[in-house]
Amino acid sequence: MFIELDLQSETPIYAQLVDQIVEGIASGELKPGDPLQSVRRLAEELGINLHTVNKSYNLLKQEGFLQVHRKQGVIVQSDGMPGVTEAFEAKLQRQMRSLAAEAAVRGMSEEAFTQQSRAVYRDTITNRGGEQH
Repeated sequence: MFIELDLQSETPIYAQLVDQIVEGIASGELKPGDPLQSVRRLAEELGINLHTVNKSYNLLKQEGFLQVHRKQGVIVQSDGMPGVTEAFEAKLQRQMRSLAAEAAVRGMSEEAFTQQSRAVYRDTITNRGGEQH
């Protein structure tokens, strides 16, 4: 999986890594049971602190996207992805509210915002080989 970090971004590196791994799962680039690089190896490859990678992996494990095995290492969850929960819906609403507010302040119409949202969702799950759920 190709990971591209923006070290100048206001988004923390660990969050960028989490987002890109989830996108990899959504797109089908990462499939259930696929192994991920070790914390140390990924940190070296990306040129970042191993604690940053460890934090990302732990967050993804807590959310149910990854499994950590002593012998197999870190793998994409093979027992099914986490479902839509109230906590996820609340998080989604907070993030969408912020984006909608900025779009409105910038003069973007509701229809344009909806079209952009739909296009991003579809691109994430279809244009990169993922299966639509």
